[in-house]
Amino acid sequence: MYMKKLMLFGLCMAAMVACKQEKAKNDSALVQQRDSLTQIIAQKDNEINDMMSTMNEIEEGFREIAEAENRVSIAKDGEGANKQQRIRENMQFIQQTMAQNRQLINKLRQQLRESSFKGEQFKKAIENLTMQLEEKNQQIQQLRAELDAKDIHISELDESIANLNTDVSNLTTESSKKTETINAQDKELNTAWFVFGTKSELKEQNIYAGGKVLQGNFNRDYFTKIDIRIDKEIKLYSRSAEMLTAHPSNSYTLQRDANKQYVLRITNPQLFWSTSKYLVILVK
Repeated sequence: MYMKKLMLFGLCMAAMVACKQEKAKNDSALVQQRDSLTQIIAQKDNEINDMMSTMNEIEEGFREIAEAENRVSIAKDGEGANKQQRIRENMQFIQQTMAQNRQLINKLRQQLRESSFKGEQFKKAIENLTMQLEEKNQQIQQLRAELDAKDIHISELDESIANLNTDVSNLTTESSKKTETINAQDKELNTAWFVFGTKSELKEQNIYAGGKVLQGNFNRDYFTKIDIRIDKEIKLYSRSAEMLTAHPSNSYTLQRDANKQYVLRITNPQLFWSTSKYLVILVK
């Protein structure tokens, strides 16, 4: 009788242990599911925030273009010795900002294509921004036509003073050369290069050697050139990522996407690239 009770007690204890193990297993599965869902939600939030940030940049560009258009409209009907210079500077700014907005809209399309978030509202927003860009382009063409009409009138007046014509021509040529120089300098200031690769790949290009990075004659052609005003997100396609070049830690984030692969997001481009215009990341 005693043995039967002992055996029954043993069976009960074994059942309890098995139940606890099963519960622990189920709890662990639930925790993993919760963590996975949390990561997916965080990734979607990051992707949406990135797209919203790009959209804000585009809207800011349109606002600055409208202000420059207004300055040109005022200048073309006004007076002053530097009238044409002001018009040229503002028209140049408009063209540059239009080009930047076009690049940002293309970037926004790519962000949506690569995103796990497929929102119809974002698609419509991109279509609206594209239409806004085309409408703005037509407005600028109209403004150019109005300026051409004004320039013809001014040119006719200047034809009576040959020497003044020559001076204006020389000044225009000089101004054009200065503008080209400024544009080239501006492009250079906003250009950076990045590369990511395995240790063997980076060593092969002499980018990483002897535990040091970018020492000696490394292969610059192996890097990808970017515009720091436009390119603020770099997908690394790896579950392991280590920054080899020094960049301020408060100017970027390294986060995993839905596939648990790292994505570099540059939150403060001017600060991030202030230490080096070259970025090297070690992946596996």
